[in-house]
Amino acid sequence: MRDIENIIGKAALLEQFAEESAELAKAALKQARIIRNENPTPVTMEASQFNIIEEFSDVMQCARELGLRPNEDQIHRKDIRWHNRINNK
Repeated sequence: MRDIENIIGKAALLEQFAEESAELAKAALKQARIIRNENPTPVTMEASQFNIIEEFSDVMQCARELGLRPNEDQIHRKDIRWHNRINNK
């Protein structure tokens, strides 16, 4: 199987990654609207969850094609900062 980056180029793959990331952000914002019920939407919670998973999967696929991997040390440091910030409120 040919590598997607070799077929469409890195710039196009980065554009796809950005587009899918934006769609994931939109799906998450839509679910926040459903949870808060301050700005009603016709999208159901079930459909919203499906959309989040679909867009997250698309983002992950692009990340894989780009050879991106999470930095576990960075995630650990962020986890500590996040918990400290929340616990110090």
